[in-house]
Amino acid sequence: MGVDTKMPQRQRVSFKKDEMFASHFLKEAASSSKFASKIEPKRRYDILYGNLNRLPKKVRFFVEENAKVCQPDAIHICDGSDKEKELLYYMLQRDGAIKPLRKYENCWLATTDPADVARVESRTFISTEEKHDTVPRIKDGVKGTLANWMSPEDMETALDSRFPGCMRGRTMYVIPFSMGPVGSPLSKIGIEITDSAYVVASMKIMTRMGQNVLDTLKDGDFIKCLHSVGQPVTGTAPTGSKYAWPCNPKDVLVAHLPERNEICSYGSGYGGNSLLGKKCFALRIGSILARREGWLAEHMLIMGVENPQGEKKYFAAAFPSACGKTNLAMMEPSLPGYKVTCVGDDIAWMRFDKNGQLRAINPEAGFFGVAPGTSMKTNPNAMRTIQKNTVFTNVGATSDGGVYWEGMDEEMPDNVSTTSWLGVEDWRKETGKPAAHPNSRFCTPADQCPIIDDQWESPEGVPIEGIIFGGRRPEGVPLVYESFDWNHGVFLGAALKSEATAAAEHKGKVVMHDPFAMRPFFGYNFGHYLDHWLSFQDNDKLKLPKVFHVNWFRKGPSGFLWPGFGENSRVLDWIFRRVNGEDCAMKSAVGLVPTPDSIDLSGLKDKVDMEELFRLPKDFWKMEVEELNKYFEEQVGEDLPAKIRQELKKLEQRVESDL
Repeated sequence: MGVDTKMPQRQRVSFKKDEMFASHFLKEAASSSKFASKIEPKRRYDILYGNLNRLPKKVRFFVEENAKVCQPDAIHICDGSDKEKELLYYMLQRDGAIKPLRKYENCWLATTDPADVARVESRTFISTEEKHDTVPRIKDGVKGTLANWMSPEDMETALDSRFPGCMRGRTMYVIPFSMGPVGSPLSKIGIEITDSAYVVASMKIMTRMGQNVLDTLKDGDFIKCLHSVGQPVTGTAPTGSKYAWPCNPKDVLVAHLPERNEICSYGSGYGGNSLLGKKCFALRIGSILARREGWLAEHMLIMGVENPQGEKKYFAAAFPSACGKTNLAMMEPSLPGYKVTCVGDDIAWMRFDKNGQLRAINPEAGFFGVAPGTSMKTNPNAMRTIQKNTVFTNVGATSDGGVYWEGMDEEMPDNVSTTSWLGVEDWRKETGKPAAHPNSRFCTPADQCPIIDDQWESPEGVPIEGIIFGGRRPEGVPLVYESFDWNHGVFLGAALKSEATAAAEHKGKVVMHDPFAMRPFFGYNFGHYLDHWLSFQDNDKLKLPKVFHVNWFRKGPSGFLWPGFGENSRVLDWIFRRVNGEDCAMKSAVGLVPTPDSIDLSGLKDKVDMEELFRLPKDFWKMEVEELNKYFEEQVGEDLPAKIRQELKKLEQRVESDL
């Protein structure tokens, strides 16, 4: 078969630095049997929706070059309209990919291949010319856990073995989307190409999508996002999954090419593996952009807290996935007079303004929340949000046209039966298998949240006055404490640990390091990431927010010591007062902890053992220091900033002298 030398498999010549590589690549392609066996002459495709000629030049080039490689049967340029949304849901329902949920308004249920249910960290890579730009220098024989690196040469080979012809028999959708309010100086634009209508429907919820994005972009630069489920339809049985859910589990690859501002994802149709605006763009590529441009892209919720006097403050908080972030972001405070509003439940982009004030936007337009554990008891505002216009994935289905997952037992009528996410009809809890996958999700518009903040789409962002870190720590770690200063606050983020979650490939109940709740999402060398955070201390014109650490999950012999949920407003009240400068803290070995009786416990139904909640066992903290030292030595090595080493040494000295 002849080779079209104008059409390399993965041609990327939109950046000047790639021109020499592209020229060499073309010559190699013309003489290589590997390329000859995988590239076919240009195939024609239909434009089903939209006008290719009206796309900005750079966008059109991106689309046409990938159409040559992926070879779809048709192209659909998304405009984000309601008409388009109805068309997508019609097609997905027709193909058996989703089912309507008659109990709710415009809600749908999707079920994936059981092999495609979570993030695939082991197959997620950052590709840079210099390995050290992506991962710290660590000792030989130590397995790094802070990002996976792949050389550009190996990455090209991996991509070229997957994408050619991957969309045959399918439609290529072109999704113009904005992360953040369209036109905001804090926002960024992406173009995602995908062959999954499910992805388009979900991106419609999770991002600002459509023609207005293209109008704002004009001929500017954008983040290039290429996604395929990896299951072409060629007239015979499609490759990959045997389920109605198209995917190719054995060949999954999620690739980030920061030097080209590009993301390529293959084989998975679920979650952050396919909704490329989420973790891939907003955090991995986003953190790289943030370092280049002097801001922060973080795995943090953004919430407004108003006290009984009507004073309002905004906080950002970092928790690992499935550790209560959404519950906190949508809290119903139990403390009288307090109000909480939600700006975002997962990701914060933060930048200091000209007055030195840190301001944050939520780059997303929807919530992609973990379903199990969400209920009217734990998160009533989330439950109210998802009553319409929501796509549920991998949850149980009830006989009355609703959904079910673990934690909803009190809300289920007795005469209703459940079909599990695996299709087991008349499911019973006694089987020991869950009705919903532990990482099942609801994808729902943020503006439906009954406590959405009135400034949640403010172009300039909301002012952040406090940053909160937290994780699931069953022992040793107190309910709340404040850092001594900014450098110590960065150390608290670096030292963050939590029980693993179902969002990833790990088994639960194992306490793992998750620095800044960003471990799976760092786009570059973690040591350099710490340097970036520490650098803000050097600018005396910046109003650095106070930094806190919380732990709702400490346990005693009878279970959790703190009631959590709405009662966490009592901790927020203390944090609020500390930001206002109230003298209600005292020094401890780990940080500034509340003075006796400074946390308002009035009205609590059950007695709380505050002494145990704040007890600092010396043996535990000596072990914590030793383990942190080992972790930093093994995982960050020589890239660990000296200031973080100093903070660890200070903690060690305080543990020895104060406990």
